Formats: sequence, C-alpha cells, structure tokens
Amino acid sequence: MTKADADAYADTDGDVHVHDHVDVGAFEELRPLLFSIAYRILGSVSEAEDAVQETWLRFAASSTVPTSTKAFLSATVTRISIDVLRSARVRREEYVGPWFPEPLLSDPYQDPARSAELADSVSMAALLLLERLSPLERAAFLLRDVFGFGFDEVAEAVGRSEAACRQLLVRARRHVQQGRPRFAADRQERQELATRFFDALQNGDVHGLQALLAADVQLVGDGGGKAPQLARTILGPENVSRLLAAVFPWLARIDVTLERHEVNGQPGAILRDRDGKVLQAMVLEVLDGRIQTVRTVVNPDKLGHLGPVADAWAVGRELKQVRRHTS
Repeated sequence: MTKADADAYADTDGDVHVHDHVDVGAFEELRPLLFSIAYRILGSVSEAEDAVQETWLRFAASSTVPTSTKAFLSATVTRISIDVLRSARVRREEYVGPWFPEPLLSDPYQDPARSAELADSVSMAALLLLERLSPLERAAFLLRDVFGFGFDEVAEAVGRSEAACRQLLVRARRHVQQGRPRFAADRQERQELATRFFDALQNGDVHGLQALLAADVQLVGDGGGKAPQLARTILGPENVSRLLAAVFPWLARIDVTLERHEVNGQPGAILRDRDGKVLQAMVLEVLDGRIQTVRTVVNPDKLGHLGPVADAWAVGRELKQVRRHTS
C-alpha cells in the first residue's frame, strides 16, 4: 500500500488522513499478527478484521511516532478487542444453543519459533477454553504465552502494572491447565483418522465411523437459532455414527458436496450446496487415537467470510422431500 493508497483507504473508512511519519509498510507487514491476536481474543473473523481496521485508523491518525510500531499496534488491537469482547459477552449469554468460534481455514500469522503455541491456541477447543477467562486474563495469556510478548508490552496492552499482569497470567494458566486435554494427537495421526472418518461418512458406513469414535464422543452443533441445528448434543459412538451415517448419503443425493479442509488447525470440512454456497463447517477434535468431538457450525452469520452462504432451511426442506418420496 502506497502513501496515496493509504490516504484514500483512510478517507473511505472514516475520513482520516495519514500522517507523513506513519509507516504504512510496517502496518501491512504486521497485519497478520494483529489479526491473529484479535481473532484469538474474540473468536470471530469478522470482528477481528474490524479490530484490525480500527487499529489502522488510530495508527494513521496518531500524531506521535511510536518507539516500537509492533508494540504500539499490538497494544492498540488488544485494547480494541478487549472492549469488543466485553460487549460481546452479553450477546453470548443470550445466544441460542452452543456458541462456537467462527471457523478459520488458515491463520495468516506464522512464527517458526512459536509454531506449537500458535497451532494449539487457534483450535476451537482452545478458544472455548479461553472463554473461561476474563477479557484481561485472556489477553495477558495470549500475548505472553502464545505470542511471546514481554511483560512490559503486556502491561501496556492491557493497561495494568507488570505485577498485576503476572497475577492475571497465573490465574489464566491455572484455568487453561485445568481444562486442557491430556492426550493430544500428532498431525499425521489426526489426518489419517480424518481421512478414514470422511470416507466412512460419505459412504454411510456406520461401523466404520463407530470404530473411529471415542467412548465419550460428542456431536455438537452451533446454529444460533438461525439455521437447522441439533436439538441437543449427541453422545456416544453408536448414536453419533448412526446419525451421521443416516444423514450424509441423503445430502449427497441433493448435490451437497463435502470439501476437506483444515479448520482452526484441526481436520475438518466445508459442506456446500449444489450452487457452491457454504452450508456448514465441520471440525474434528482428536484425542488419544480417537475422535473425541465433532463440531458443526451452521449459523449463517459465522460462515459469510468463507463465501456466499446457502439457505440451510431450504436445503433441509429439500432433504425431507427427497427422503419422503424415496421411502
């Protein structure tokens, strides 16, 4: 982005002119990091993108030259995200059914020195675990333990003393450790299980599915009251395998396709209707050599960043008609 481009960009989004000292290139270089911080705090792709945009507007309008552009922008996007999270928590308390993060197909920020922390922290299980933390605890934990910021930078970002941040981190780590799964699968094991799972799913193979599921497996859906969703969590390998094997072959009859993807760093898939519109995101959580949780996101509000969204109600009606006429 050139200086002229940046001025035009700012004008269209808030009538802000870019100061001459603003390093546009540095912002663009740091954009993936800013998005990754915001997404992990908010669990929302759209809200994270908005937080990054607001960070740009504040950076462009700032009359001071920061000592560290990275520290300034990271602190700014963190504070914006904390404010958004505080207001979002009220909406989540009123949310219909289980709440899941918006599915993320790829994390734009990569740091080889912290690849394990980054991969672990973007999974849906990890993001749901972070929901137990207060906004400040969540931000402190992510900045320090996931992104490796110094305590002075964490303190600046959350607006607390370094001593207070250390206490926030102690509490956050305790909550995270209490809820973290004990047996995480390696990447190759996850992919092998996922391949067998999706093959069995598309073939309607009940026994093939059942052999891959943990004894306490759960099938959980997030529709937010805006799309057909499970009336309750489905528990146990027999119930989960029978339901999945009964539904997916019928979906194929109405030209619903399944694209295998990595979702939030875990094996998953995107389901599309016959027009290629996004119907559902599915993610598998693998523990101790078995699939522990199958999560589906069908709330259309959480799928728009993946492409045009299908009318899930219409797909559901067509599915019923086909089954009725075939039986």
